[in-house]
Formats: sequence, C-alpha cells, structure tokens
Amino acid sequence: MTAEAPLDSEELRELIADVLEVDGESITPEIDFVRDLGVDSLLAMELAVTLERHYRVKIESHEIGDVRTMSDISALLLRKLRTSAA
Repeated sequence: MTAEAPLDSEELRELIADVLEVDGESITPEIDFVRDLGVDSLLAMELAVTLERHYRVKIESHEIGDVRTMSDISALLLRKLRTSAA
C-alpha cells in the first residue's frame, strides 16, 4: 500500500473485528469502540500493535487513546502512512 492509496476499509474492518473479537458487520465507521463495544486501554493497545504490524507504522499510546471509531483509525493511519512516505 502506498501513502497515496486509500485504506481498504474491508481489510481494516476485519483487522479491528479480529482484535476486538466481534463480528466484522458490527464495525461501522461511526460505532464508538469504548461506549458501544467496551474497549479498554489494554485492548486499545493490542489494536495499536496489530495496526502497527500490518501497516508498518508507529502508533504512540496517546494517539490510540484518542481513537474511538473506525473513521478515527482510518484518519490516523492515513496520517501515519503519509508521514512515513515523506
């Protein structure tokens, strides 16, 4: 994947669903991971590690703490991918 290419939302959805151990269909762009799925800080860090490995980017703990939706994750990853390509 290049920094210019959009993220594959289906692939991202499945990665998130695998880590959170939920059905991929339940991961919509607007669902709030904390409020709606009960994601805690430990699970958020597990998600960050999975995303780092898959997309080959570095996600700081404070950055993943600000992420609450799939849309937030997409935006964070796109920023990271652009930065790493520069």
